Amino acid sequence: MTEMKKISEMKPDEIKEEVRKAYSKVAEGTAQGDIATGCCEEPAQKQSSCCGPAPDVKVTRVNLADALGYDTEGMPISATESFAGCGNPVALASLREGEVVLDLGHGAGLDMFVASKKVGNSGKVIGVDMTPAMIEKAKKNAKELGITNVDFRFGDIEDMPVDDDSVDVVISNCVINLAPSKAKVFQEVYRVLKPGGRVMVSDIVLSKPLPKEVSDEVITYTGCIGGAILDEEYLQHMRDAGFIDARITSKAGESIHGAYSAYIAATKPE
Repeated sequence: MTEMKKISEMKPDEIKEEVRKAYSKVAEGTAQGDIATGCCEEPAQKQSSCCGPAPDVKVTRVNLADALGYDTEGMPISATESFAGCGNPVALASLREGEVVLDLGHGAGLDMFVASKKVGNSGKVIGVDMTPAMIEKAKKNAKELGITNVDFRFGDIEDMPVDDDSVDVVISNCVINLAPSKAKVFQEVYRVLKPGGRVMVSDIVLSKPLPKEVSDEVITYTGCIGGAILDEEYLQHMRDAGFIDARITSKAGESIHGAYSAYIAATKPE
């Protein structure tokens, strides 16, 4: 049996393929044991981690999405069973009717569906995801819910199939940490946002560097921890892309390795 490469030995495209394979399993419901708990202080207690379920806990309405404040009333179970977020960015995004919203790494579509209600029929929610199985699942969920103001697109958040200056708000839920180049992601986010557009994401960041044995393992990377970066480095990438007022608005669930779930906001200048 060939030994798995370490993250430090992989090229960016190889890392992305590992992420794609992991989240295809999440979409198919076969990910038990494959997604690391990472930021869960005591995974043996089988509680949800800040970026998804403990390995042998199936995601349900009550053990993750509901715990993060989502109103799952009327949502198909297929929209929540593949949920692997670490927060609820829509709740803090102050979405307004008629706005165009972009969700980075939309997964089964839960955040998009919540956002679609807020922006109404005059608005639109675009989702970009690089996992075909997730896109298909999200499309089926949207059809079941009768939601038509959503647009699911296959693509890489480091190089998005979205027009310049076309989006009012960008949201994302525990996805940017999975990108090999956070700098490219924020350059893309800046490109697609309209002047005055805003970012509100939930993500995993670090208060201190991870031990190499944690950051170098594929399972901790796909589990949202290995690819996380220092909180100040994260904010600096946003500033370097051109954003103003980049800040962490709240935080929760810091692990023994210093990984925690953060709400992060910024604005593109007018």
